[in-house]
Amino acid sequence: MKKKHMLFTSLLAVVLLNRCADQPASDHPALTFCCQEKNDLYLILSQANAIACTRWETAEQAVSAAPPGSGVLILAEGYPDRPTEIDPTSLAVAREKGLRVYLEFPASIPGLPVDSVKITRYERAVVSSEFFLPELKPLTILAIHDCHFTPFHAPRTHLALSRIAGFDKAIYGLGREAWPLLAFYPDSAVLISATKLSQFVSARYAPEAAWAVIWQKILSWACPGAEAIELQWTPTVRPSFSREEALPQAVEANALQRGAAWFMESRLLMHQPDESRVPALVQRSDDRSIIEEPIGDGRYGILEGYASSIRYDGRQPRQIIRRTDCISECAMGLAFGGQVTAKSVYASIAGRLLNFLFFDCMAQQQERADPSHPAFGLIVWGISSPAWQIAYYGDDNARVILSTMASAALLQNTAWDIPLLKALFANLRTSGQYGFRTNRINMPDLSTKGWQYYYHRSPVNYAPHYESYLWACYLWAYRQTGYPLFLQRAKTAIRMTMQAYPDRWRWTNGIAQERARMLLPLAWLVRTEDTEEHRRWLRQVANDLLALQDPCGALREELGKPDMGQYGPPVSNEAYGEKEATLIQANGDPICDLLYTINFAFLGLHEAASATQDSIYISAEEKLAKFLCRIQVRSEKFSELDGAWFRAFDYHQWTYWGSNADAGWGAWSIESGWTQGWIVAALGMRQMRTSLWDLTRNSRIKEHFSELYPLFFPPKR
Repeated sequence: MKKKHMLFTSLLAVVLLNRCADQPASDHPALTFCCQEKNDLYLILSQANAIACTRWETAEQAVSAAPPGSGVLILAEGYPDRPTEIDPTSLAVAREKGLRVYLEFPASIPGLPVDSVKITRYERAVVSSEFFLPELKPLTILAIHDCHFTPFHAPRTHLALSRIAGFDKAIYGLGREAWPLLAFYPDSAVLISATKLSQFVSARYAPEAAWAVIWQKILSWACPGAEAIELQWTPTVRPSFSREEALPQAVEANALQRGAAWFMESRLLMHQPDESRVPALVQRSDDRSIIEEPIGDGRYGILEGYASSIRYDGRQPRQIIRRTDCISECAMGLAFGGQVTAKSVYASIAGRLLNFLFFDCMAQQQERADPSHPAFGLIVWGISSPAWQIAYYGDDNARVILSTMASAALLQNTAWDIPLLKALFANLRTSGQYGFRTNRINMPDLSTKGWQYYYHRSPVNYAPHYESYLWACYLWAYRQTGYPLFLQRAKTAIRMTMQAYPDRWRWTNGIAQERARMLLPLAWLVRTEDTEEHRRWLRQVANDLLALQDPCGALREELGKPDMGQYGPPVSNEAYGEKEATLIQANGDPICDLLYTINFAFLGLHEAASATQDSIYISAEEKLAKFLCRIQVRSEKFSELDGAWFRAFDYHQWTYWGSNADAGWGAWSIESGWTQGWIVAALGMRQMRTSLWDLTRNSRIKEHFSELYPLFFPPKR
C-alpha cells in the first residue's frame, strides 16, 4: 500500500508540473532559499540587498513560504556526502503557485531516474547551450573543482561535464562521455543542477567572472521581473593587486617578506616524518589535519609543493615527495628572507635544510660517497621514493649547485663547499666532449658503463631546459677555480646551441621556457668573456623572449615547432590529463607560466641587467618584478597559500587560470623550489642591490680543489 501511495504521489507531481508550465512572474520579485546561513550565494545576495531574500531550513518550508510567481532555490547543503532530498509534493505545490525552482544535487526527481553520486577526475564543466549568451559562448570551459554530481538524463543541457581539451574553449567539442550538469525539467519551471553550483566562492570555482555570469543568468530566470542582479564577492584566493591598482612604494619588500614567510606557513616543512609512510607511491596528501600539524624546523626537509587539484572545500592536497633541488631552493629562499628581513629563524631553517640534504638524507647513499663509484658526488632527483633515487638530471643538479652557493654566501657558511665542488666535478665528468649531458642519466647505465663513457662521448642536445644551467655552473666554477675544462665545455656547448637557434632547439613545455633558461648562462658568459658576440647572443635570445612581454609585465607562454616539443598541449579530449602538458592550447592564449618560464626569466633578466647595465634588460626586469608582486597569492582563509605563486596566471582575465591538462602540476599547483625559491631569491637580490654572480664571488671552494680533483679525475697509471 505504501509503494502504491508513493507512486501515486510521483505521478501527481508530474501531472501538475506539466499542467502549469508558465505562471506569470511575481509583481514583487523575491527569492526564497532553502540552505544554510553560510551558503555562498545566499550570503552574497542577502548582504547586497539587491533583492528580497528569505531563508528556510527545509524545501517544504521554502516552497510554502515563497510568494506566488517568485523564485525558490533549494541548495545542496548536504554536499558532497548527501544528495538533496525533496518531496514530490513540494514540487507539485511549487507548480501550483507558479514558482520557479532551482534544485541542486538531487537524490531523486519525480519521473526522472537519478544515478548514484560520481566524482570527476579529468572532467571539466562546459557551456553547452546559448543560455548564457552573449557573455559565455557554447563550449566555454569552467572549473568545478572536485565535482561530485548525481547523473541524470536530459535532452538539452546548459552546462555539461566532460573530459575536454582546451584552454578556455573545448576545441574538440564535448568528449565521448558527457553528463548533464544544468538543465530544465520538464520545462522552464524547474532548473536542476547535478552538483552544488552555489559554493562557487568557498570551493574556488574558476574563472570568477564566468561564474558571476552564470549566476546572473540563473537569477534572472528565477526572478524575471527583477532588474539585473550584480554579484560581487571577494575571492578567498586572489591576486594581491589588480592590474591598474597603484602599488605601494615598498611593494617588492613586502612581497619578499610574504614570500619568505610562506615557507613557514605552507605546512610543507616536515616534522618528524614517519619514514615507513613517506616513501609510499601516493604522492598527494588529502589529510585534512594539515592545519593542525606542527611546523618543522628544516631538519627533515620540505615537501615539493601543492598539487593542482583543488578539493570541494577549497583546500589543496600536498605533493608529499621530497626533492633535492626543491630542498636547496627553499633553503635559498629562506636565506634571502633572513638576510633582508633580519629574521634569524629563517637562516637557521635554511642551514638545517642544507645539512639535511647533504649530510643526513637518503640522497647520500653509500655509492654516492664512494670515490670509486661513478655516481660519486652526483645529486639524486628525489629522496622519498626508491624509484627517484636512480635518476640524475643535470638541470636539477645545477639548481642544487646554484641555490647552495647562494645560501652559503648569505649564511656565510663554508660547510657545504665540499659537496658543492663534488657536484660540480661529478657533473663535469659526466658531460660529453661538447659540454652536453643529455636530459638524464640513470644509475643502472652509469654503474654499467662508468663515468668515463659519458666523459668521452659526444652527444648533442639543444635543450636549454635540461642543459643550460649546468653551463652557468661551469662558468661560475671556472671563475672560482680557474680549471680550464669548466670554461671549455661550457663555451663549446653554448656556441653550438646558439648556432642551432632557434630552428633546432628542442622545447620541453614551451619554447619560451627554453629562452628563459638560456639567459643565465649567456649573462654569465658575458661576465666571463665580455665580447661583442657574447652580448649579441644574449640580446638575440632576450629580444625574442621579451617580444612576448605584455604591458602589464607578464611573459606570454609560447609553443615551438610541434615536432620539436616534448610536452605539448593535448591533441585530443582523451589525451587531456594523461601526461605533462602546457598551460596553453595554442599560441596567443594569454597565459604565463611561473613553474617553467617566468621564474627563471626573472633570474635571467636580473643577471643580464647586472652583467651589461643595458636598459632593455633593466626595464623588462622592472616590469616583471611589479607583475609578480601584483599576482602573488592573497588569502585570509588559506594561510598555507598566502604569499605563494601559482603556476598559471591569465593576465587578460586577471585570475589564476589555464589548461589544467598537466598530470599533477597544472594551473593551480605551487612548486616550493622552482617557483617560490627563485622568485623570492630574485626579489631578495633586488633588495640587496646585488646579483647572484656578485653575491657569490667570495666562495672558498677552491681551497678543496687539490684535495678533490684527483678523486674525480685520477691520474693515469
